[in-house]
Amino acid sequence: MQYRVIRRYLTGLTLTELAVVIAVMALLAGIALPAARMVMASFESGDSAKSMISAALASARALAAAKDSYVGVRFQKAYNPDAPDPLNPLTAPQYMIFIEKDGDPEPNGTGLANGFRAIEGCKPIKLPDSIGVMDLTLVNRVFTPPSAISFTELPLDTDVEIDTLEELRDTTTFSVIFSPTGKLLMHEVRIRNRNGRRDSSPTASPDDVFNSKAQVDAGVGMFYQDDYLPMGLGPEYSRNRFFIYDRAKFRAAYQFVPPRAWSGYLGGLEAIYLNPYTGTIISKD
Repeated sequence: MQYRVIRRYLTGLTLTELAVVIAVMALLAGIALPAARMVMASFESGDSAKSMISAALASARALAAAKDSYVGVRFQKAYNPDAPDPLNPLTAPQYMIFIEKDGDPEPNGTGLANGFRAIEGCKPIKLPDSIGVMDLTLVNRVFTPPSAISFTELPLDTDVEIDTLEELRDTTTFSVIFSPTGKLLMHEVRIRNRNGRRDSSPTASPDDVFNSKAQVDAGVGMFYQDDYLPMGLGPEYSRNRFFIYDRAKFRAAYQFVPPRAWSGYLGGLEAIYLNPYTGTIISKD
């Protein structure tokens, strides 16, 4: 009798006992799955994106004070080498990048009075795939030889103003800037790599965040710098408000023929404003 008991414990569970354990585990998984889906959905919601943006802005404001410099958050679509069309802003992921003003001459600065570059050591933050951020501002830029660029800005409010990928890239690319005292600024911004290099420069920049088109296409860097006006990338003023949009709903409206991005979706979005003294999101209440 004693031998039989010992042998049973050495050989493990019986088939019946194992079936009961599996059934209980399946039941618990079935109960937990809806809750897990709700948690995952919350990370992809507009409220989650708003919390992420709020935290990033607070960090930028603190960095401005710590560095005694102009610091901000840049919203921009990344070059997406894994997509069929790497330049398509409809499919490219959008990031928040910490930037700082750097007007020093190359090779240790942007070489521009309005130049900003990525802060070294601060990794770009990816926004949820289902959510995007826009400024809904139309920027018209004109190049005046040898190097000056003038621009005008108007609120985007018709379908024809956002019916091309260049216009979509423009409105999903913008910055929020803080002064060293922590105030929100309307400051002219032009993004460059940390060495001030352009496509035509004899020496390329190793910057792994912002870089020239040639370098990014070659795998060095994630984001195009502000040197490509036909692509919708050039100097503009920083913003004090933005719009969070659902990418699936926007894509559905945008892909109508002709596109109805504004009248079919974007026109119904509410602006999210920032407090000019603290940079925090202003509550509706």
